[in-house]
Amino acid sequence: MGHNHRHNHADHHSYKGKNLLIAILLNLLITIAQVIGGFVSSSISLLSDALHNLSDVISLIVSFIAAKLSRKSASLDRTFGFKRAEIMAAFVNAAGLVIIAIFLIKEAIERFTTPIEINSNIVIWMSLIGIAANGFSVWLLRDESKKNMNMKSAYLHLFTDMLASIAVLIGGILMKFYELFWVDSLLTFVIAVYLIFVGYDLLKSSFKVLMLFTPDNIAIQAIVKEVQKIDQVDNIHHIHVWQLNEEEIHLEAHVDFTSDISLSRFNEIHLLIEHTLFEKFNINHVNIQPEFGRQDSKDIIIQD
Repeated sequence: MGHNHRHNHADHHSYKGKNLLIAILLNLLITIAQVIGGFVSSSISLLSDALHNLSDVISLIVSFIAAKLSRKSASLDRTFGFKRAEIMAAFVNAAGLVIIAIFLIKEAIERFTTPIEINSNIVIWMSLIGIAANGFSVWLLRDESKKNMNMKSAYLHLFTDMLASIAVLIGGILMKFYELFWVDSLLTFVIAVYLIFVGYDLLKSSFKVLMLFTPDNIAIQAIVKEVQKIDQVDNIHHIHVWQLNEEEIHLEAHVDFTSDISLSRFNEIHLLIEHTLFEKFNINHVNIQPEFGRQDSKDIIIQD
């Protein structure tokens, strides 16, 4: 069975976690301040923002640990190492966003029916602190979020926190000058709906990777067409394509040859297959089982 792989990704190991650690400490301080401010002011939107920040602290810690684990070397009992740690962290963080959002919607509806007077000055000052700290954290993680699903989940948590703090600030101003205390519940509801929107998208993406689904940008039929153009390849079947993590897309398949070729010739053809799959589909781990005259199913997809 032939196997080879290529890599075409940014140096993931250059990530040292410093920016993420700063974001964790900032969010911990914000959470403590907003919990105190929420109880003193009686603002549910401020408390909901604090709860969101607390979930961020937990999720950022999970992301930090996952980033560290993902760099550990493979071993005899962990042949892939911890390469999926960050995908799992992204899934857990996304699920947390959705669960928290559902809780906030419930609280917002209950408070909307019985609005109470709120100390708007505390709400305004706490939201300004949240905007500043979360805005800085978002800036710290912006570049990493473009390269890595785990960092994207952390970035989204912080970005939604910043938006939530902006919404709370607007609500605080409306309550201070117009005494529209029901705005507090409305803002909580809007924040929660937005959390579901961003959380579901990341939840779906990470779930597909964990379930070994074929990546959305890869068409199996297109792979078959390209590989069968190669000289001496009769057909390719029993195909599996999956994404291991942010950097690795794997393919394994059976390939029938038109003649009983030598092992050295197979190596040459395997290199051509590998090159084709990498250039056209960005598949960088290829594992081929060569066959000639074998009486097995030639279906493209076979349930093992």
